[in-house]
Amino acid sequence: MRAVRFHDHGGPDVLQVDEVERPEPADDEVLVEVHAAGVNPVDTYFREGSYEPFTLPMTPGIDFAGEVVVVGEGVEGFEDGDRVYGTGIGRSHQGSYAEYATVPTEYLVALPDGVDATEAGAAGVVAATAWRALVDHAGLEPGETCLVHGGSGGVGHVAVQIAAAAGAHVVTTASPGYRDRLTDLGADVVLDYSEENLADAVCEAASDRPGATGGVDVILDHRLDDYLQFDAEVAATGARVVGIGENDPQVGFEHDGVARSKDVSYQFMSMFNTPDLGVALRRLAYLMDEGELTVDVAREYDLDEAGEAQRAVLEDSFFGKLVLSP
Repeated sequence: MRAVRFHDHGGPDVLQVDEVERPEPADDEVLVEVHAAGVNPVDTYFREGSYEPFTLPMTPGIDFAGEVVVVGEGVEGFEDGDRVYGTGIGRSHQGSYAEYATVPTEYLVALPDGVDATEAGAAGVVAATAWRALVDHAGLEPGETCLVHGGSGGVGHVAVQIAAAAGAHVVTTASPGYRDRLTDLGADVVLDYSEENLADAVCEAASDRPGATGGVDVILDHRLDDYLQFDAEVAATGARVVGIGENDPQVGFEHDGVARSKDVSYQFMSMFNTPDLGVALRRLAYLMDEGELTVDVAREYDLDEAGEAQRAVLEDSFFGKLVLSP
């Protein structure tokens, strides 16, 4: 089979397509014929060495969707021919940038017939992260105001939809060119992230509705090093801020008095710590099947273009996700 691999750490040019033997699943695994594999920034971290892969050479790829072709001897609940999707491989197992991948059953669920495989292949990391942040950690409730930083990104555009489906008043930031698409996905207010008085605009958007609490109740932040203090300023009393990433690991307050005065709680999270990925994946599959959740695919690439895809995921501006289609 064909598989993208890196034999040493480095830039996107270290990725190459190798001919390798098709793997056999362990007792608790299934072999999936990969139809689509999402391209995520985390994939590049293993390749360039800031996250250490379990072995070299290594096939990257956390997300996948496809069809079960071989079932391990101890597996129950899956059969040959089942459509599946999931996330979480690519760090302790060879990843999904390949024609086939072995997947432990805890990392995948059945994919409804009505859900497009390419969309599902792009969903895993971003959808599970958004669900974990807003539902598990923040406990977002109907009628609350939810601020999603970076609504045009992978996690951001899914989070907008989850928040809208939960009945929240959704405020998000993005480039002006993405305003209409985010409105279509359920955002009530879309603000230009470069706006000079952005904090005032967020507070106005949060207050301009019945039952407003005088600030934002839940904030999903993908750049805490830039917005930690900002989040405290726009937060309502008792707000919950969930941080899913930052550019600089040295995150801290310039002045933490505002956060203290409002009893703001901060949750730092990683999708990889989700105790049961299957719960989130099944509920997200239901939302996709019902048309309540769409994962926008900006571009598709062949396996031979994996290096370009990994460059683009870090450097280019686009709405939604990038996908490899083996």
